[in-house]
Amino acid sequence: MLWDTLARPDLWAATLAMATPIALPALGGTFSERSGVVNIAMEGIMLIGAFFGVLFSFYTHSAWLGLLGALLMGALISALFAYVTVSLGADQVIVGMSINIFAAGLTAFLLNTIFGYGGTPRETPALPNLTIPGISDIPFVGPILGSQNVVVYLMFFLVFASHYFLFHTNLGLRIRAVGENPQAADTAGLNVRNLRYLGVMIGGMLSSLGGVYLALGLLNSFEVNMSGGRGYIAMAAMIFGKWTPFGSLGAALLFGFATALSMILQGGGISSNIIQMLPYALTILALTGLVGRSTAPAADGIPYNPNK
Repeated sequence: MLWDTLARPDLWAATLAMATPIALPALGGTFSERSGVVNIAMEGIMLIGAFFGVLFSFYTHSAWLGLLGALLMGALISALFAYVTVSLGADQVIVGMSINIFAAGLTAFLLNTIFGYGGTPRETPALPNLTIPGISDIPFVGPILGSQNVVVYLMFFLVFASHYFLFHTNLGLRIRAVGENPQAADTAGLNVRNLRYLGVMIGGMLSSLGGVYLALGLLNSFEVNMSGGRGYIAMAAMIFGKWTPFGSLGAALLFGFATALSMILQGGGISSNIIQMLPYALTILALTGLVGRSTAPAADGIPYNPNK
């Protein structure tokens, strides 16, 4: 029975769909923490991206403009986070949790104020699914890779591009340098503050993209707290992936597989509570038993004051 389930293409197609809103903020967290800033605000930024993506999409009648607006809001809230933590040196975890609480309250308030208790309109333009000629006709592979939402394909491109950027460009090297030894980077003439701003803001836009995918790619609506803890799971995926783009993707696929499997197994005589617990249980097992010791960037979470 298990083999029959694993042989179903819809399981693996759902795995990609469920992994995408984890992989994008995990990728964003990689940028932020590689620059030395712990960004636990990914959960809140996903909510901001999801709500404003729907808002801009509805009022502009364009899902692409909704996506652009959400990315701008993600950059804005990330710039605020960076100002408080990088420029003012505030505790990064406390500020991140504050943004999460603020985002949850703000989006719930705006949802009821703008759209009412009936929720967002179903006619809101959504991001399209793409069918790739040739691939979509291949048995088994076609249903998995040949027809997915555009953001799923964008996610794969961003993972490869991020790996190249972080590990094969001078700017990526500089971002990693300020996350490992900001004093040495400062002595070498690098602007630690600006590079950390850059890492945090790239991370915020990627987290916002994950929220947009939930709202305009999967559900075509916004619901209160619809991120459902994915921002926190993304942080776990980033750690599991050892602060690398490919590692974060692998961890996100693990969580996506567990979520997809739980959806398919529902109604199969297994308790629904156990099924719903499965993705989180697998994530905990992965983080505690299936991966070696992870070492964060040396200066991760440590504010840098060049005057000291």
